[in-house]
Amino acid sequence: MSSMGRRDFLRAGVMAGAALWAGRGAAADKDRPNIVFILSDDHGLDGVGCYGSDRHKGRTPNLDALAAGGIRFERCYSTPLCGPTRCQIMTGRYPFRTGGLTNGTAGQPKAADEVPLARILTEAGYATCNVGKWRQVGGTPADWGFADYVTDPTAGGYFWEKTCTRNGETVDLKDQYYPDFCHDHALEFLRKNKDKPFFLYYPSHLVHGPILRTPDTKPDTTDGEALYDDNIAYLDKQVGSLVAELDRLGLREKTVIVFSGDNGTARKSGTIHGRQINGNKASMLEGGSRVPLIANWKGTAPAGKVHADLIDFSDILPTFADLAGAKLPEGVKIDGRSFAPRIRGSDFKPREWIYVQLGRKWYARDDGWKLTESGELFDMKDAPFVEAPVPADAKDEASMTARKRLQAVLAELNPAGGKTISETAVAVEKERSRKRLQRKKTQ
Repeated sequence: MSSMGRRDFLRAGVMAGAALWAGRGAAADKDRPNIVFILSDDHGLDGVGCYGSDRHKGRTPNLDALAAGGIRFERCYSTPLCGPTRCQIMTGRYPFRTGGLTNGTAGQPKAADEVPLARILTEAGYATCNVGKWRQVGGTPADWGFADYVTDPTAGGYFWEKTCTRNGETVDLKDQYYPDFCHDHALEFLRKNKDKPFFLYYPSHLVHGPILRTPDTKPDTTDGEALYDDNIAYLDKQVGSLVAELDRLGLREKTVIVFSGDNGTARKSGTIHGRQINGNKASMLEGGSRVPLIANWKGTAPAGKVHADLIDFSDILPTFADLAGAKLPEGVKIDGRSFAPRIRGSDFKPREWIYVQLGRKWYARDDGWKLTESGELFDMKDAPFVEAPVPADAKDEASMTARKRLQAVLAELNPAGGKTISETAVAVEKERSRKRLQRKKTQ
């Protein structure tokens, strides 16, 4: 099938789904919640109090309240870096299918060749908005289906800057803190669309480096650790403000609020209940990809639930499509599976494995084991703190069975047969990793 033919075919599938929704009438909207997806940056499990963070206990009361009133998922996996994670959110597809393998290549997949999340929800009748970070994904949020957006030109931290972009136009920020500008736009989007279904994608730059002062930082604060704590607290404050606005508008019981992080903590990961998380951002260890995931739907999602379901970020697209009653596109492989039944409090059979990839490295992980692209097997019963390597010649039945099972998963996926990364791109990523390590040493 030609490139143009494939694009037309995919779009036709989405349009057919939209036509079905149009025929159901306005009554259908009562069954379809608004969706708010807040994505923090470089924010692992150790950055949220309700996950047992020792450092940030009491510093994230609003996130903790969402978890107490909803569901806290203990085993959710992004990719280890910002760009591939965001590409996976938008497409519901693993990196080897799209080419969004690293930060350097996450901009290569084209919206015209995919069926993006925002487009699916738009065709299902949802108003859509992106506020905050967009890069490293290519194009603009509008290209990927967002009717309304605020973003900026950088993939790094964007805080005390002079300008940003709103719906294609340059805006003078003057002296305003960019996360506040984004937040104000998000609140206005809620107000404008309170009478119809909406999808708000809120990818904050907090808590990506450089770690700078917030509007709440005490004057003359220069200590890096204190500034980092302020950034965590300010992110939580904005979450609380958004929830309060939904309450004020009478939308809480009509809105699913989902919070997660795009990858693990950028600096050395912290401790949970006194134990050090293994790995951090950019690593293929648990701390690189295991992130918080909280889902709150007041009056519908069971309150105070904690689940150990395996979830990866390919699941975001089909979950939101499920909540919206939108059909997934035909003719394209979607890797994720919906966990919307869990959010609704219905019966749910969790997936048996997840997949994580960064460049030429990948692994499949199930309930107790992890197998990498090089055939290394790890016992994960004490993760995220310990990942115990299993000798290649181990003969115990449990590890042999696990190896065989995960080998079958990787063989079926066949990442090596998909889109790959060049030697040049590998070298670029290694240099970026080296510079990240240097920055961490100086923090």
